[in-house]
Amino acid sequence: MNFEHTEDRRMLMDSLNRFVSEQYGTDVRNAMAYGAEGHSPQLYAQFAELGTIGALFPEEVGGFGGAGFDISVVFECLGRGIVPEPLLGALLVGRALMLAGSDVQKEVLGNLIDGSKVAALAHDEPSAHHELNHVATTAKREGTHWVLNGVKGLVSFGEKADWLLVSARTSGATQSEAGISLFLVPGQSMGIRCRAFNRIDGGRAAELVLDQVQVPADALLGSVGDGYSVLERVRGYALLALCAEAVGAMDVAKDHTLEYLRTRKQFGAPIGSFQALQHRMVDVLLEVEQARSAVINAAAAIDEQDRVKREKALSAAKYSIGRIGTLVAEESIQLHGGIGMTWELPLSHYAKRLVMIDHEFGDEDHHLARFIALSQTH
Repeated sequence: MNFEHTEDRRMLMDSLNRFVSEQYGTDVRNAMAYGAEGHSPQLYAQFAELGTIGALFPEEVGGFGGAGFDISVVFECLGRGIVPEPLLGALLVGRALMLAGSDVQKEVLGNLIDGSKVAALAHDEPSAHHELNHVATTAKREGTHWVLNGVKGLVSFGEKADWLLVSARTSGATQSEAGISLFLVPGQSMGIRCRAFNRIDGGRAAELVLDQVQVPADALLGSVGDGYSVLERVRGYALLALCAEAVGAMDVAKDHTLEYLRTRKQFGAPIGSFQALQHRMVDVLLEVEQARSAVINAAAAIDEQDRVKREKALSAAKYSIGRIGTLVAEESIQLHGGIGMTWELPLSHYAKRLVMIDHEFGDEDHHLARFIALSQTH
């Protein structure tokens, strides 16, 4: 396997890393991430102009990339600046539209790629515990409309989304894979109540209550009751993106810690000269490289047609990232000492993001159990 990126990907990586380092200094990033909007609409538009969103999609829908390694390159660069922009929502909703959307629905893709519209996946529910098949929100057909009722728990940038991809049950029990349908819903539809809040790691999210939300019949993506397979593919892209983002954040946390060990002095010598700390730093370096290998494996498998092989690679990557991300965050703080926890030091914000990535789209325990279950079926 060739692990070197193509020239186009290297150019994309260089331009993105330069843009992120110039525009997302720690103070600026934190002011945006923990502010009222949770991100910068102006910088999000600039990301679109740079082709960042277009790199997430293939040429046939208006992008210029779309392969697993294109996605991993983009999100690794975002992770280096712990960028809080809503690119993940664009990726997930856009991929769902590609997989199951009608020609009319796919027209939304152009607005996502050019950054003029924000999209969000509204799937997680308060008692779902990472289970993709847990959907209690209902959709009932009434004449020429569908009526949606239910609660969606953690919808990233849900208050700002122009388009929501909502999962709802049209038949079956709450935990059944069959009977889940997907709907493309305007974010400001009548009947949607939004309780927005800041996330601990930056950015905004919302709890959405759907109360008799009426959408036209053509809001349905694909066939009635066949949404689970689309959701599974969409989650796969989320796992790849989050794992790549984590590797970018780990690299920066590692570099900051290494620099601190070289400059901080105790007993007249840099603390990096102490063998016990050297051993701990080596463990961090090895684990970060293992995480990078897991992302490479996931990126290579994202378009695999064999479902079990694909999903095993993705769950293995997410499990590894969850474990290693927590370790890197903890060790980096320990090697810094008390200053590693302070708001002013960039490391504390990287550590928070690494820990929270583990809890998005299934934590390490969930994906370890899922990997075992998939292994027993193949």
